[in-house]
Amino acid sequence: MQEFSIQDSLNGIIDKLGGWLDSLVLNLPNFILAVLVFIAFIFIAKYVGKLFDRITKNQIKQDSIRMITIKVIKAIVILIGFFIALGLLNLDKVLTSVLAGAGVVGLAIGLALQGTLNNTFSGLILSFLPEIQIGDWVETNGYAGSVTEINLRNIVIKQSDNNYVIIPNSKIVEEPFKNFSSTTRSRVFVNCGVGYESDLEMVRDLTLDVISDLFPQRGNEEVEFLYNEFGDSSINFVVRFWTDATKNRDLLVAQNKAIIAIKKAYDNKDINIPFPIRTINFTNELSLNKAKG
Repeated sequence: MQEFSIQDSLNGIIDKLGGWLDSLVLNLPNFILAVLVFIAFIFIAKYVGKLFDRITKNQIKQDSIRMITIKVIKAIVILIGFFIALGLLNLDKVLTSVLAGAGVVGLAIGLALQGTLNNTFSGLILSFLPEIQIGDWVETNGYAGSVTEINLRNIVIKQSDNNYVIIPNSKIVEEPFKNFSSTTRSRVFVNCGVGYESDLEMVRDLTLDVISDLFPQRGNEEVEFLYNEFGDSSINFVVRFWTDATKNRDLLVAQNKAIIAIKKAYDNKDINIPFPIRTINFTNELSLNKAKG
């Protein structure tokens, strides 16, 4: 009875192995085709990465962002090839399980790294935006400086005091920012005031001549002079003009030159630039002195 049982077990194993062998022989063409497809997608991923690198080399100046983006694209292409290979092997259940598992894992990773992924996608957006590039002088989130680095987590700004500020990419995408380097010409504002005894028309013409000679205007640009306030001790005005400026320091330099030139011109014409004066009257006698008298 025992010998019969062992013999039946051996026959069952042999039949099972035979069935597997037959299945392997029948599916061998599909297996070879699946392997070839997967290898082909590996080469396709390699060439797609090179093509993307060639296309975006001038658009994405930050090498770290470009290289990581290329790796992500390669991984996506290889995964597509992997799923196609599983389909050729008729492993639909395995493919469904892999996709379901990938969805669950992706959801868990997305929830755990929500802030990091937000900064990563913001970094990819910033890398393609022409409005902000490495070397630009920007003002954002209360900081101003030159952009020295853009990566997948943050941008690095070098301020005028030589200190570096690291700002998360999501803050740059969500908050407004001012880019001084996006235009080569900027308008400068200089505020001043003259005494009430001044000839206002003469002050206006003199100021316009001084600024026009110091800062030549182009095209439709012009120097503008406008009185805007009767102050406590002066009649105040603002003069506006255009100059070459790609960072905040250029505006400060232009204001400095304009103020020096205006002061010299006013001194030569005896034009008074008053400052607030407080007058204390000592003519009234104190009540104490009156009592003594």
